[in-house]
Amino acid sequence: MAQRIAFLRDLWNQESGQDLIEYALIGALVALTTIAAMSSLANNIANSFSSAGSQLDSAIPSS
Repeated sequence: MAQRIAFLRDLWNQESGQDLIEYALIGALVALTTIAAMSSLANNIANSFSSAGSQLDSAIPSS
């Protein structure tokens, strides 16, 4: 029984996989932030082109 308790205590205190989990979480956070930024940027670009197109249409005299 003491061996099992010692094994569980050692297992609880191990930090060998901790770095990998931290890097995976940071990578996921960077990916989500990038996706959110690209979505916002895409909307801003679409609005800019729409505005430019409207201004060009109004600048051309109709015949």
